[in-house]
This record gives sequence, structure tokens and C-alpha cells, in this order.
Amino acid sequence: MLPARPTIFALSSGRPPAAIAVVRISGPRAGAALKTLSGKIPQPRQAVLAKVRDANGEIIDEALALWFPAPHSETGEDTAELQLHGGRAVIAAVLAALGQIEGLRPAEAGEFTRRAFENGKLDLTAVEGLADLVMAETEAQRRQAFRQLKGLLGDRAESWRQRLIQALALVEARIDFSDEADVPEDLLRPAIEIARGLHDEIAAALADAGRGERLREGLVVAIAGPPNAGKSTLLNRIARREAAIVSPYAGTTRDVIEVHLDLDGYPVTLLDTAGIRATDDPVEKQGVQRARERAATADLVLWVVDASGSVDAAAMPDLQKQTVWLVRNKIDLLSTRNESVDKNESLFNNNESIFKNIDEEFRLSATTGAGLDVFFHALAKHAENYLGAGEPALLTRERHRLALKDTQGALARALAEGASGREDILAEELRLAARTLGKLTGRVDVEDILDVIFRDFCIGK
Repeated sequence: MLPARPTIFALSSGRPPAAIAVVRISGPRAGAALKTLSGKIPQPRQAVLAKVRDANGEIIDEALALWFPAPHSETGEDTAELQLHGGRAVIAAVLAALGQIEGLRPAEAGEFTRRAFENGKLDLTAVEGLADLVMAETEAQRRQAFRQLKGLLGDRAESWRQRLIQALALVEARIDFSDEADVPEDLLRPAIEIARGLHDEIAAALADAGRGERLREGLVVAIAGPPNAGKSTLLNRIARREAAIVSPYAGTTRDVIEVHLDLDGYPVTLLDTAGIRATDDPVEKQGVQRARERAATADLVLWVVDASGSVDAAAMPDLQKQTVWLVRNKIDLLSTRNESVDKNESLFNNNESIFKNIDEEFRLSATTGAGLDVFFHALAKHAENYLGAGEPALLTRERHRLALKDTQGALARALAEGASGREDILAEELRLAARTLGKLTGRVDVEDILDVIFRDFCIGK
């Protein structure tokens, strides 16, 4: 006889001190633990005021106690909850009292969610959605994570899996029970039609796979350019705080400064890089190298130059794969604005082959704010377009994409085998597709195939 699973407990709210602290208990002895501390077990899903006592009977705190009997709980197990005052001493005393009860131990990281998955309360995509929801920093990330938590991908994957099981059941019936009178002869054609439809739907989902992953990671914007062009000032303007040191001396920024921000609901990471120029200073040289490397991997590069000077196109790193915006800064320092702008415009046109990868150009002053409204609007619009507006993304992680690629590959091979008439290999490829698709949600059950066969064809009656 297997021993009962240990009952686990943990602080499930934020770091103390806080107004309220939530301690959760889950497992077969959750009810006994709640009765030991509070003297009673409330009616299910009804909060009651209770005095929480330690092993010596001393009152630790007055708290709200709640009871969620299995299977109607977040974890699928008996679960208790104490809503305490959020002081460190209160929390420590309650956790110590729980630790003295036989059969209880502190929960490991993620163990409550792990038990919810094991008890069928969440599939793997919902678990990932829950993790993303906890880590979400912007409104767009929150919406995407909540959709995943509520089954956007999980429900679709389960629907695909059920159709795949149906196709496999048809093929298995054709192979194993072809002599039965109540089994139709033409079973391969509908099975292949199901497989072809699934293959096309999964291919469409994979075609849009990058959007959800990009939203999770955010838009990476590198602010690059020659020294003393106002890159740090521009970063501070976008971030709306003094995130980078601003100095009139060239070469102040030596390392890459990262700033994470919420831009109209979309996650953006700003990179303030060292001024790119030829230098003999070993420290500055390393900073320039890092600046080139980070600019080459960013999603958007803001190449910032002094509007009153010429543009050194030769200093630009290789940015063929990135979106590049040319930002002419310090327009407030132009002595004769029209002459300087005309001069720079002429230079830009004469170097058209060098600047052919420039997508947008802006003239602004990061110091006075001139031109920033237009620039901010364009940046927010770019983030919205890049990270994906409109329909929610179905795939949000590399794991999703890889699992569906494996499924799509198995379906493609199954279609090829179906055309050649090799039923046994067709069945094996469909089994492989079902297995890889099951890995997406964490549900792999070959017994489902037999269930469909016996239910639909009444075999063995």
C-alpha cells in the first residue's frame, strides 16, 4: 500500500510585511492541520474568523480560515487557507506551528501548481500561462497570459488530439478488425482527410508562432550612435526617469544599460550603448564592441546623431537584419536650422546606398522635448505592430512551437504513407503525432484510442 502524499504548506502571498498574508495548505492532512491551528473546519468555501494558536495554545493571530475539500480546490486535493495579518513575526509563527504537525512539510517551488497539473486541474499550457501571468509587466502580456491560463492553446490542442485519436482509431480498426462484419471497409479515406485537415491547421498556427514569443520577451530597442550624440538623454526621456548618467563629455557610457518599461501596454527593453568610435582606450574599446554586438541583436536600432554635424555612415555596424531609425538629435542647437537640415538632408541623399536600411528618420531634441511627441507615437505604434495587435497569439513559447513542428512532421509522413497504402506505417505515424501533440498539454493516453474503437464500432460485443 502506497504511503499518503505529504501535506504541504507555504506562504502564497507577497513578501512581508504586508496588510494581508495568505498561507495555503494542501494534501490529505490539510483539514487536520486547519483544525489543529484554528480549532475548527469551516463550511466549504465559506470564510470564518478564527483564532490561530501554536502548539502551546498561545494565540498567534486572528485570521480568516477557508476550507476547500477535494476535488473542488485549486490543487484537486483537500486545501485550507489562512488569511493572516502580514507581519513577519505572525507569518513565521504560523509556518513554525504548521511545521510541527505530523505529516506536513514546507512546499517546494511550484509544488502547488505541480499538484494541480497532476490532478488534472491544469494542463501544461495553462501552467505556463499561470507563470506568465505572475510575471506579466504590461497589459498586453497580462491578456496573453490569462488567455493561455484559461485554455486558449490547451483547448485547441485537446480538440486536435481528439480528432487525431479518431483518425487513428479508424486506421487501427481497418488493420486489426477488418474481418468484423460491423466494421466498414473504407476507413482510410476519412482518416486521411482528418490528418490532412489537422496538418493544415497546425501549419497555420506555426506560421504565426513568433508573435506570442515576441510579446513574452518584449521589443528590444538599442540606442546606438557616435559619442556625445545624446543617446543617454534620449533613453531618460523615453523611460521618463534618470536611468542613465548624462554628461557633456564623450565616452561617459562604457557598458550597456538596460531599462525595462511599459510602452502603451507593450513590454519594451531599452539598451543605452557606448558611443561607437575608434579608440585606443581598452575599456572604451570593450564598450564599443559590446555596443556593436547588442545593436546587431536588437529588434529596433535608434541610430542617434548630432543634427548639427555630418553622419558617419562608416561607423554604423552591420544592421541589415534590424529595423533602423535615424534620429537627428539636438535640433535646438542648430544656429540656422534650415541650412543645417538642408546640409544633412543632402548628405543623407548622397549616401543613399549606405543608408538604404534606414526605415524612418526623426528630428528632435531630447533636451527640450521638441519633436518627441511624434517620435513617441511612432515608437509605440511600432511596438504594437511588432508584438502583434488584433487576434491573440496561439503559441507563446518555443516549447509549443517545437511540439507542433514534431506533430506536423508526423502528420506529413502519415499523409505520404496513406497515399502509398502502407496502413501499418500510417498508423505508427499517427500514433507519433498523437504522442507529440499530447506532450504539448502533458496528456498522453493511448487507451483513448481503444475507447473510440469499441464505442464507435461495437467490436467484441
